[in-house]
Amino acid sequence: MASETHRVHVVTWNVATAEPPSDVSSLLQLESQNSIDLYVIGLQEVNATPLRFIADLAFEDSWSHLFMAALAPLGYVKVSSIRMQGLLLLIFSRQAHLPFIRDIKTTYTRTGLFGYWGNKGGVSVRLSFYGHMLCFLNCHLAAHMNYALQRVDEFEYILDSQDFDIHSTPHVLDHKLVFWLGDLNFRIADHGMHFLRSAINSSRFNLLWDRDQLTMMKKKEPFLQEFEEGPLTFRPTYKFDRYSDSYDTSGKKRKPAWTDRILWRVKPKAPPSGEEDEQDGPKEDEEEEFPLKVMQDTYTCVMEYGVSDHKPVIGSFRLELKKKIETPLVRVYAEGKWSADQDAMVTYSILEPFPSSTWDWIGLYKVGFKSASDYVTYTWVKDDEVSNSDERVQVYVSKEEIPLLGGEYVLCYYSSNMQSIVGISPPFQVQESRAAVEEGLVPENINGLDKAISS
Repeated sequence: MASETHRVHVVTWNVATAEPPSDVSSLLQLESQNSIDLYVIGLQEVNATPLRFIADLAFEDSWSHLFMAALAPLGYVKVSSIRMQGLLLLIFSRQAHLPFIRDIKTTYTRTGLFGYWGNKGGVSVRLSFYGHMLCFLNCHLAAHMNYALQRVDEFEYILDSQDFDIHSTPHVLDHKLVFWLGDLNFRIADHGMHFLRSAINSSRFNLLWDRDQLTMMKKKEPFLQEFEEGPLTFRPTYKFDRYSDSYDTSGKKRKPAWTDRILWRVKPKAPPSGEEDEQDGPKEDEEEEFPLKVMQDTYTCVMEYGVSDHKPVIGSFRLELKKKIETPLVRVYAEGKWSADQDAMVTYSILEPFPSSTWDWIGLYKVGFKSASDYVTYTWVKDDEVSNSDERVQVYVSKEEIPLLGGEYVLCYYSSNMQSIVGISPPFQVQESRAAVEEGLVPENINGLDKAISS
């Protein structure tokens, strides 16, 4: 089978506790002709005052809301997210890929003030994408010019301490592809402010590259050399006066720096050893049979956003890969006509064996749903089972649970063990119920869901 190309759009932004802007179209390149398959959005310094943080745990934070509202109407679903104080990482996927995104795990590592407040550290999401192991790591490392070594130590500590409890890929660097992004806080050493500003104003960024601390550290640290980065051909993204393109004019006059970065690492091939371990053989064959290549198309900052003293950085990538899996684990579909006038039936069949659980469920979702938790109703796969043959299983849905007003919906089978949707039905129409017609009900949009009210 030929390789396919998938596009990944990565964003990193230290939002400096600001509320989000009203429009994120250019940040997400929504006008772009190239359709994106995965969005990876890493934020740092999301407002995390105790009261605010508790509210965000109970409800989605304002940044997550904004990205979901922008992407859901375009057919993107939030696959996973993880929050640790001010660090937030969001992964969105085009809906068609959902059944092929599996084994999602998240974890976090605190560094910073004795590792106590988690004011610095790393959050990560790992997943399998068409059978290829990917990991996304969003970091906020120690600040200030003279802490370059500490930043490297913190990154190494994050890599060593994150454990996904998955046999084949327990740690970040075990994954076939890692994206490392965040406010890594590396500064531009040695140059005076006058030289820095004149190099930036004349767009001669190459004059600053050899004194960029991350570039310098990569020369000394072999494990950093495995991470690739595109050329820094954009303005340093820190520190700006808010709502302007002017670097810091406050009393501190911080030196500009490329603090905000996106790097990637394709797992190096294991060197051939004299004594071949039996387990290593198939892995090497697998690499050749199912290759994965990464090419970066853009790496730049988006100057138009001014809510923070950092400018956001975006990177767009092409992932060329040969799919290891092409069949969803579950085929699911709506049986017969659906309306709130009668009980309904869901039919599903398991196409590939997987670790199912009594906690698996099937959700009814409005087309354009935002995340797995954005269901209208759900039914437990085991509790509500009506019939079961070798080929297919039927599950009952009460008419009380079906929307009165109807509309276009899909059914999704959610695997509790795999933390992911493993089957999606074709879209189908829920008919408007007789009660809705008789009572002249009209939709009212509440929290993104159409509720019925009497007109």
